[in-house]
Amino acid sequence: MAENVFFVMNLIGLLAFAITGSIKAIRENLDLFGITVLGIMTALGGGITRDLLVNNVPNALKSVEDMSFALVGVWMAVVLHKIFKEDIRNRYFILIPDAIGLSAFTTTGAIIAYNADVSFFGIIILATLTGVGGGIISDILLGKIPTVLRDDFYASCAIIGAIVFYISILSGLDLTSASILCSIVVFMIRIVAILYNWKLPKLS
Repeated sequence: MAENVFFVMNLIGLLAFAITGSIKAIRENLDLFGITVLGIMTALGGGITRDLLVNNVPNALKSVEDMSFALVGVWMAVVLHKIFKEDIRNRYFILIPDAIGLSAFTTTGAIIAYNADVSFFGIIILATLTGVGGGIISDILLGKIPTVLRDDFYASCAIIGAIVFYISILSGLDLTSASILCSIVVFMIRIVAILYNWKLPKLS
């Protein structure tokens, strides 16, 4: 049951991330190829980078579902843009699926990092990279400072979730229970951050 729920969460995340990346591209007036590249990289870029770091063939290159849902997300972004004709990335029907995706991707990264036998910091880095890496890549492709580095409480949710995952494992919880707890923590913190507009402090 838990595996099925997690699978659905991952697919929701792929759609949400692909839509977000595609909308970024549309707002920057990229052509259809550029929109597709940005959408796919936002959805899959973090996972691809993670897999390469642990010497695995990226799952995105093996799974038909991952690429298919990313492409569906690109198509949905084009349709939504035609309907709303404005930036919809801050609408709740995008933010909530995006939060689901962040929680699922972060947890996937933590599991893969744990199975790769990396350190505590390795788990945090790979879990966070899986959750936010695609968005960072898409911002860099657009020549922008990544959003997660300047004005959003987003990557912090993944970091906290990864720490909870690690502590849960140390406390004796099995991998499934630690994964479920990680997903819940990331999702709940992200939702609260959206509702209360949390941001990390700046020095200027």
